[in-house]
Amino acid sequence: MPAQRSTSPNCSARGGHSPYHPALTWRPSMTLKTAMLAAALALATTAGALAQSGTLKIVSSLPRTGSANAQTGSIVNGIKMAIAEVGGKIDGYEIVYEDWDDASPQRGNWDPTVEAQNANRAVTDPTIVGYIGTFNSGAAKIAMPELNKAGLVMISPANTYSGLTKPGMGEANEPAIYRPSGSINYFRVVPTDDLQGAVAAEHVASSGAKKVFILHDRELYGKGIADVFQKRAKELGITVAGFEGIDTKASNYKSLCQKVKFSKADAVFFGGTTQSNGGQVAKDLRSVGFTGILVVPDGCCEEAFIQAAGAANLEGNTFVTFGGLPPSELTGRGAEFREGYRKMFGFDPEAYAVYGYESARVLLDAIKRAPTKDRAAILKAVSSTKDFDGALGIWSFDVNGDTTNRVMSINAVKDGKFVFVHRAGDAPTGGAKPE
Repeated sequence: MPAQRSTSPNCSARGGHSPYHPALTWRPSMTLKTAMLAAALALATTAGALAQSGTLKIVSSLPRTGSANAQTGSIVNGIKMAIAEVGGKIDGYEIVYEDWDDASPQRGNWDPTVEAQNANRAVTDPTIVGYIGTFNSGAAKIAMPELNKAGLVMISPANTYSGLTKPGMGEANEPAIYRPSGSINYFRVVPTDDLQGAVAAEHVASSGAKKVFILHDRELYGKGIADVFQKRAKELGITVAGFEGIDTKASNYKSLCQKVKFSKADAVFFGGTTQSNGGQVAKDLRSVGFTGILVVPDGCCEEAFIQAAGAANLEGNTFVTFGGLPPSELTGRGAEFREGYRKMFGFDPEAYAVYGYESARVLLDAIKRAPTKDRAAILKAVSSTKDFDGALGIWSFDVNGDTTNRVMSINAVKDGKFVFVHRAGDAPTGGAKPE
């Protein structure tokens, strides 16, 4: 196993506890006066007052109710920063941003009904030219067909389920079922689970583990990444002792964890999120005496996971894969983003903040390049994004709408915090530190 570095990744992929400041914006010069910042914010956050000729609206659909709120708040901050950079205006058009919630109090997480309502609402508002979301891959499945039929561009800062874009990586009818028009309108700035799941399996192999027990939450993201992990683990010669889905509403998993222990597995992979009880699984594994390594994906890369599991249960033997690098490891424009975020908000950005920022910057760049400021022209401009020089490095969208950025990272838990261990995958030019 590579030597562990002490740099904290601030790794909160699906949640976290950093404060969210909706009233702050930032410009890249870092020298703007307070009045100018306030003016930029007003342009970026007006929720409908400018819905008229000369107005272009961008919306985001993210779970803003429940434990994911802190992390999605940091994504929203990133979006607002990008809009503030252009002064809330492009070619004479006011850029209006609305922050939509796709969660419900009843679920405490994203809600299929709410996401469907958001997608329909976006389709019927002609001033909306871009939809940033979703956070959860399951929510994307709901929104994608409706937005596709309307020709409305959708850019996700967080979806990683491979089947949303890649044929042969998910269910038999994917991704065609999400593209009823026959064209592509969905793009994402994060690497996909076919990469992350493989990296997780490779880390288990490099640890010396010979037998792994795979658990998953039976959901699109969790089961999908568990499938990828299992395939790669077998290719690497790792014995799969079991592959089981959990009841995410169960109060504990001690019986299942006893089964894991008795299987003699020296590693466990959990495909799922904090919200699907990943923390409880980790806690119960240790409570029954399992001493092997535990590997979880970015769905558990948040402070809430550490709190749910108990820091002592994760210390030294729990590893978290992340579809990118933590903010502390970004260089170039990525470092500029990190420093600007810190200066503007008073704290470090969470792991996915930069992906919200990059999603918005790509969309704003497309609006600028589009010869006419309508949905069709902006969609075409987004699809032609090539060699984009952003906070994540220099990258492009491929034929599936996926980023060409393949950088991943392995993180661990030390003293109750996530710490960066090493990079995995191929980094884009200029966005990541070399090992």
